[in-house]
Amino acid sequence: MLGTAHDNPKVAALKEALLSAAITFLVMAPISGIVLKGYAFEADFTVPVYAALIVFVLRLAILLLEQNETGRKILVRLSPSKGGGVTVAKPGGVPWLRFILPLLFIAGLVLPFFLGKYWLTVVILAMIYVLLGLGLNIVVGLAGLLDLGFVAFYAVGAYMFALGSQYWGLGFWTALPLAAATAALFGGMLGFPVLRMHGDYLAIVTLGFGEIIRLVLNNWTSFTGGPNGVSAPNPTLFNLEFSRSAKIEGNIPFHEFFGIPYDSSLKYLFIYMVLFLVVCAMIYFVNRLRLMPMGRAWEALREDEIACRSMGINHVTVKLSAFMMGAMTGGIGGVFFAAYQGFVNPSSFTFFESALILAIVVLGGMGSVVGVIIAALVLTILPEALRDFADYRVLIFGILMVVMMIWKPRGLIRIHRPYFRVKGGKA
Repeated sequence: MLGTAHDNPKVAALKEALLSAAITFLVMAPISGIVLKGYAFEADFTVPVYAALIVFVLRLAILLLEQNETGRKILVRLSPSKGGGVTVAKPGGVPWLRFILPLLFIAGLVLPFFLGKYWLTVVILAMIYVLLGLGLNIVVGLAGLLDLGFVAFYAVGAYMFALGSQYWGLGFWTALPLAAATAALFGGMLGFPVLRMHGDYLAIVTLGFGEIIRLVLNNWTSFTGGPNGVSAPNPTLFNLEFSRSAKIEGNIPFHEFFGIPYDSSLKYLFIYMVLFLVVCAMIYFVNRLRLMPMGRAWEALREDEIACRSMGINHVTVKLSAFMMGAMTGGIGGVFFAAYQGFVNPSSFTFFESALILAIVVLGGMGSVVGVIIAALVLTILPEALRDFADYRVLIFGILMVVMMIWKPRGLIRIHRPYFRVKGGKA
């Protein structure tokens, strides 16, 4: 701490907090305090002053807490998680989950009826990111394969629905399995060349794959529409269309069939319901996969590939299954995005989307399904709630990433190994 030996501890804490605030102001002032407008510079130091004030208050609070026993206990509880070793789930699981899960399922089904059209679209987008997070969680969280081009499979699913409708007359329900199969095929195509790659090399190749897909969609104008994109039709349910008038011969608008006034939010309500059920099914599917030999092989590959291969596990099929399973989920998410948006173009599938999905997996906890769901909901709904601070959303996102990596390096919720009991009664 600053100050001489004769300084009062509180005075020394005040001096150190002031120094931290001064450094913060000096660092941020040239970045956010000087703005170029036209050919002139304008100085506005409001943001640096607020940032310095926040740093001053937080630093002073920490230093004062360190000076008494109660404060030190609080700081120990809030200290960064060391995150070593393996956490094993408790015997019998979590008893209250069997009561809370049905309530959450019912709440999820009822929720859209209490939301306006705007917030309903926000929640749909959040659910799409939950689906994408679950898919990338298989590749990165469970199998330990760093994929920076996951957005490519998202784009394949979206364009499969939009182009399939335009050229081959595919509907929403037909596009779902076809998009999943096509994205899985692309996942296998990516998986074969990178079987021997690890870490940074794997990340660079997958990043290049994502950019190749985006550039093909952007430049193949005769087929994909290029930068102009392509429109996607509204989803249907038993030949009932969620539009003001039927676009396909033989179909009937939903509101006319039931004799109710037309409401554009009916389309989003339908998409939410189907998407919610698909997400619930995928959550159950991923949780069951973790307990099956395939999921155990993914985790073995993540921990040590050499040991995994020495145990007789075929690393080729394990890697390919992880890439294809994750890609399949991304393709399904793309179909829902195209149906929700009604239009797709390459600008929706940039590297930033891959980075956001990866951030969801890392912040939620590598391999943790619950953590991925929470992180996806927070990172998509919170920016909309903080729209008044739109200019600083990326800054807030960066600060959140740094804080999480310091405080919870293994993510919001650590993965737990399942607890097994043999027939003899011993665990």
